[in-house]
Amino acid sequence: MHKTNWDDFRFVLAVARMGSVSAAARELGVNHATVLRRVAGIEDRLGVALFEKSVRGYDVAPEKLRLIEAAREVEIAVKAVERLAQAGDTPLAGVIRVMSSDTFCHAILPPVVAGMSLTSPGLSFELLCANAQTDASRLHADVIVRTAFKLPDDLYGEVAGQLAFGVYAAEGVPEAHWLGMSGLLGRAHVAHKLNERLQKDGVVFRAAADSFMTLRALAEAGLGRTMLPCVIGDQSPVLQRVHAPIDIAPMPIYVASNAELADAPRLRQARARMTAALQADAERLLGLAPAAA
Repeated sequence: MHKTNWDDFRFVLAVARMGSVSAAARELGVNHATVLRRVAGIEDRLGVALFEKSVRGYDVAPEKLRLIEAAREVEIAVKAVERLAQAGDTPLAGVIRVMSSDTFCHAILPPVVAGMSLTSPGLSFELLCANAQTDASRLHADVIVRTAFKLPDDLYGEVAGQLAFGVYAAEGVPEAHWLGMSGLLGRAHVAHKLNERLQKDGVVFRAAADSFMTLRALAEAGLGRTMLPCVIGDQSPVLQRVHAPIDIAPMPIYVASNAELADAPRLRQARARMTAALQADAERLLGLAPAAA
């Protein structure tokens, strides 16, 4: 096997990061043909195909995840050496792709990533908002933040706190007027229990949605009562917490990564810092912070 120059991996990582040859070429400031040639060259030297080509673009082949992550660690190390030569500092740096639900992306994660960015100027984030449990194994995400009683086998992570729920309504909304949870949201344990209880009581939902953010907007419009994470219900200047017909237990919040990549140093460090930030926000996540005026 011929020796591989680090510069060759820049082209591979750009394609993995951007998802297409054209986008990688724009990021690197070269033409489309150059990227194709450099990627093909490194695949020939390694004797492996790094990408699967589809209508969506270029996806990293699942069995090559470790190879790509190793290259990304080298990229971080090279940049760290450059910073050491200039300033003697080696902070967490690079792009961290964080996948979570719209609730977390809107109401919980922005101050977390802002705080991390302040202490690590070389760090940037891409928030991937997906209420469905999208496959994270194809380098769609470095860190996954989600509520669950237990992580699936393909994820490894730590519990960073608990997310409390409550029932909310605008002033004057009748007790019999409710909003339902549909789609994947309706299959969640707590949502299923609430929907089951309300249907037994003969409640006909006036509207339904598969997103807590959408349910909050519908409740603010006066359509009915709804269950919400307290962290978004308490933020509303229109809604107030009302009696819940069932006991709603808090859900564990996990900060996780793909199990095959979880030991990568930069991912361990990113998860640890995000976990610490969420733990510091425990009061608000549990619905114990003062409600909006």
